[in-house]
Amino acid sequence: MKTARKLLHTRYRVDDLEATVKFYRDVLGLEELRRHKSPRGSELVFMKAPESEELIELCHFPASGPVRVQPDLTHLAFEVDSLQEFGKHLAALGYRYSDGPHLKPDGGGIAFVDAPEGYEIELIQRVK
Repeated sequence: MKTARKLLHTRYRVDDLEATVKFYRDVLGLEELRRHKSPRGSELVFMKAPESEELIELCHFPASGPVRVQPDLTHLAFEVDSLQEFGKHLAALGYRYSDGPHLKPDGGGIAFVDAPEGYEIELIQRVK
């Protein structure tokens, strides 16, 4: 086959690797699968959502300069059971939605929270 077959991971470069790992682990519930240094010296941490196959690669590489995330450049989207309950979870950890939640009459909705470095995280509540 001469085409890409499967998305394996998405990389996000960060300045504060430990704060970002803590956010993805404690706030979003992702699991840290592995850590290692790349041949060029990047510190890499691979994280996974419980029901996903694709990974998120968090990369700390100071030689590239500070991370500057411009608004509305990119985001990761995660499904949650309830935006209301997730909002309570955020508040208990000292976070809040940066936008939303925006609920539809059919029971679906979206909201956003900012991860460290300013990367936007979208939370989606699907129609039941």
